[in-house]
Order: sequence, then C-alpha cells, then structure tokens
Amino acid sequence: MKIKKLMNSNAVLAVDDEGSEYILLGKGIGYGKKIGSVIEENTVNQRFIPLKNSNLKEYMSILEAIPPELLEITRKIVSIAEQELEKPLNPSVYFMLGDHLNFAIERLKNNIFVTNRVFWEIKNYYPKEFKIGEYSLKLLKKEFGLFLPKEEAANIAFHIINAQNSDENQADGMNYAKLISSVNNLIRYSVHGELDTESINYQRFISHLKFFAERFFNGNLLSEENNQLFEQITLMYPKATEISFLIKDHLETIYSKKITMDEITYLAIHINRLLNSQKIDGFNK
Repeated sequence: MKIKKLMNSNAVLAVDDEGSEYILLGKGIGYGKKIGSVIEENTVNQRFIPLKNSNLKEYMSILEAIPPELLEITRKIVSIAEQELEKPLNPSVYFMLGDHLNFAIERLKNNIFVTNRVFWEIKNYYPKEFKIGEYSLKLLKKEFGLFLPKEEAANIAFHIINAQNSDENQADGMNYAKLISSVNNLIRYSVHGELDTESINYQRFISHLKFFAERFFNGNLLSEENNQLFEQITLMYPKATEISFLIKDHLETIYSKKITMDEITYLAIHINRLLNSQKIDGFNK
C-alpha cells in the first residue's frame, strides 16, 4: 500500500495496487512518511475501508481533528473492547468515540459538565461495556492527567454498545431522517443562513440529532431536570437556547410528544457549537 494522504502521525489514507482506499491506524504509522511512501501491511494496527465511500471525506475530517495521542488511546480502547466482548466492532467507532473523547476534553476545559441520565441503566445492564468505559477513564488519567467525571464511563460504554449494532431498521431510519431534516430547516430559518454540511461540526451535530431522534421516538428522553445546567447554558448561549425552544415547540406540535428540559439543554449546547463554527452573519453566543 502507498500513502495517499497524511492525516496525522497515527492515521493515513492509503491506496492498494487495485486502487482501493483504506484508512490505516497505528501508532506512528505516518511519522516521517511522505505521500507515496510504501506501508507494509504487517505494520498496521488497524485497517478498514469506510462503510460508505461517501463518508470518506467526513471520516478523514474527524480523524484530522483528533490529536494523534488521543487517536492512539481510542485505538487502544477499541482493541480492549473487542478482546473483552470477543467480537469485532463497527469501524465507525474509531471516529465516533474519538470525536466524543475530544469533545469531552473540550467540555472539561470549559467547565461544562453534562450528566449522563442513563448512567445507572448502562452501568447495570451493560456491565462489560461499562467496565471498558472505566478502563478508558483510567487510561486518559494516566496518559493525559485528565480527571473526567465518572459519567463519561457510561458515555464511552454507549459508543461501544452502539458499535455492536450495525443494522438499522428502515422505518426508524425514515422517521429519524424526517426529524433531522425539520430541525435543520428550523435552524436555517432562525439564522437566515445556510449551514456548511461538509464541515466536521455539522457532522457532529447530525450525530447528536440521531441519538436524540432515537430517544424521542422510543420514548426514552432524558428526564431528570437539571435546572442548574439549564440556567448556565441559557446565560452562556441565549441564541442557541432560543432556537432549541423553537425546535421543541415544532416537534411537540407535529408529534404530540413532550420534550424534556434536559433535551433542550443538550440541544442548545450542540446548536451553539455548530453555529459558532459556521460563517453566518450576526450569530453570537
């Protein structure tokens, strides 16, 4: 295989003799290499083709945004998870978990603490995955000196759980797509501008909406009202909070389902992050 693009020292895009593209992950795999350099397959810790070629650009953007050291920790976590669970995980876990860890560290630095409202359920119903989450926190503490809250063990476990499920019900997928489309349209209307659908932050936002849609249609919305966090986010991100309430009113009218204060809070956090990354005139926190 030959390197087609260097993403960072631990991730490269490579192409084989037949023209097939692979994302290769491995500690130091891209260090000191150049485009066109040959990579021996037996030196690669992980190798896979993105599930859909249309996702290649998205996956590459995510990997480029993750620090090399954190990407290596993500690889270690996935490796341990596959050993403990005795099954391969969906390759997308490298992107989703790595991106989540990167965002969790960002939140920690900004003193934003988001409680996992299904912590007890994940800890008790998915003990193996939860232990992997606990191992991950210890690894982050050892490597980076970071003390992430215990709730992050459940968040990491959730990504591991999700990576074991590769089949999606088509009917659910259609409902999710309609909800996501309506939310996007409301955001565009609110800011009087278009969103950059190719950006990494847009893809992060869509991932959040997918999880929200699943909870929404399955009747598992986060329901423990965290008034302190809500008040904090309302003060910090008033415009994003306003948009969140607009989305709440719309979805409750269309689907006759109530949306909790927790969901509004987390939606505001992600909307703020999305819009701050977009070149939209007049938007501010």
